[in-house]
Amino acid sequence: TVMQTSELVAERQRIIREALRSEWDPIGVGHVPEAHDEYDSYAPSIYNLVVGDKRRDEIVDYLWWLETEQIGMPGDRDGVERFADRLLGLRADFAKAR
Repeated sequence: TVMQTSELVAERQRIIREALRSEWDPIGVGHVPEAHDEYDSYAPSIYNLVVGDKRRDEIVDYLWWLETEQIGMPGDRDGVERFADRLLGLRADFAKAR
């Protein structure tokens, strides 16, 4: 059966949350069970960037802002750019699943 829209959004945000924790993880707490939800609050806005057809540079800029301004880390520009590419890959996966 086809997932309902709300279920589809929830599943895609879960995928993004997992990627934030296991692949982006600027604080380095992705492996800590107690910090499993550390980046959950960012998933909806990142989901909107991914499905809203934002350009790569806009996604990079948002992730950089999150990492350096919001979270307060020194920033890993190469890591941010790699993760933006990962998100663009998710966009392609999401589009195929429509």
